[in-house]
Amino acid sequence: MPLVFASLTGPLVTFATRVIGTLGAAGVFVMTTTTGIIGVPGTEPTMLFAGFDVYQGKLSLAAIIIAGSIGDILGATIAYAIGYWGRELVLRHGAKVHVSRSRLDRARRWFDRYGSPVVLVSRLLPGIRAVFPYAAGISEMPFGRFFAFTVVGSVAWIAGLAVLGREVGHNWQTWRHHLEYGDYALAAIVVLAIVYLVARRVQSSRARAGAAVDALSE
Repeated sequence: MPLVFASLTGPLVTFATRVIGTLGAAGVFVMTTTTGIIGVPGTEPTMLFAGFDVYQGKLSLAAIIIAGSIGDILGATIAYAIGYWGRELVLRHGAKVHVSRSRLDRARRWFDRYGSPVVLVSRLLPGIRAVFPYAAGISEMPFGRFFAFTVVGSVAWIAGLAVLGREVGHNWQTWRHHLEYGDYALAAIVVLAIVYLVARRVQSSRARAGAAVDALSE
């Protein structure tokens, strides 16, 4: 299973670094906007590499934070609009952009349980942060409230990654290698999920069989 999912993150990291290396802060804007809509290449490799460029003196910290934040907020806003105006489209084809129905349902349950502030928290959660704007749009959360929480969460997340990238600039290659290990983490999660579902199915089948035997014995 790890071999099946290996090398998924590596090309995305390479792509992000090339775009930023070519376009600079504009590349940061493009990558974070794209990530906000389809979840890839990810804010982590984008902002960490941009921070590395700050460390090398090629970009300014303020420039990448502003470009990254605007892109991240714009991407989330577009995702919200798609969810709000194209609910059926998202539910039918969302999985193609890493927005599966199960993830949407989970996000909507979070909204029902914790309310609007979950948008702020979700902007600080890698991996699933791209799902919540769609869920907020589908749930018809008031846009003003969504936008306010998104701005705070996005700026904090982007700025934190940018500063981290600058501070560990001398170890960029090591961090880049760690990002690629996300493939194996993903594989491990998939394996555990499959094991859990199989075990749950077996347990459920045994429970039904036991109930049937008890009913016959009565």
